[in-house]
Amino acid sequence: MEHLPDKNSSYKDVAYWDERYTTEQHYDWLGGFSKFQHLLEKIIKKEDSILILGCGNSGLSGDMYNAGYHAITNIDYSSVCIGLMSARYSSHPGMTWHQMDVRQLSFPDASFDVILEKATLDAIMVEEKSPWEVTPETLCFIHQALTEISRCLRPGGRFVSITFAQPFFRKRLYARTEYNWSVRHDSYGEGFEYFVYVMTKGEQLSPEDAALENKLLEEFKSQPTSIPTHQDEDDNDFLSNINL
Repeated sequence: MEHLPDKNSSYKDVAYWDERYTTEQHYDWLGGFSKFQHLLEKIIKKEDSILILGCGNSGLSGDMYNAGYHAITNIDYSSVCIGLMSARYSSHPGMTWHQMDVRQLSFPDASFDVILEKATLDAIMVEEKSPWEVTPETLCFIHQALTEISRCLRPGGRFVSITFAQPFFRKRLYARTEYNWSVRHDSYGEGFEYFVYVMTKGEQLSPEDAALENKLLEEFKSQPTSIPTHQDEDDNDFLSNINL
């Protein structure tokens, strides 16, 4: 890939994305809208108010708009991205673009019916060496983002997370009572499987997910400090090398 960084940590650096967006016209992590449209049509209504996190230069927003979803708010922390995408879709009424951090969403409580992210949280976790031992810094980042997402969802609203992360690992982050949502998942893809997680605001965790949360809390209380094993720090294509 032309725009692969020299090191994985660059995926968390806004300067890397600003430079990338000045030359790259379009890129869709985990496939385009048509790959999972059949799943989203079961989750999202045409009249829903939608927030897309870490929109990048993906065609997702435009494809969804063309499919009839016209109330779409997009955020990204790259001002270059937001400027370019805002100009590209200036003729799409109802589509708005804002520079924003996922940990500090500048929207009132209960603003959206659907909040959607595709590989945004994966990029945040790019430097994690093991899905078993996510660093405290990354856990804090993810918790801040999920707390904000839950706050901005309306009762009955859905947080949709599209990722390569397997349920065994990603549910460890999503299945928490304090977010006040249930968790379910589906999958798509041929050869390489991707996952679509749906968290519904106001629904309780399933008994299985509640048990997982309790188990993880007990493990956290009793777990000794571990020493990470040595691994190469900079694998070029993080999507192909980690399974968070």
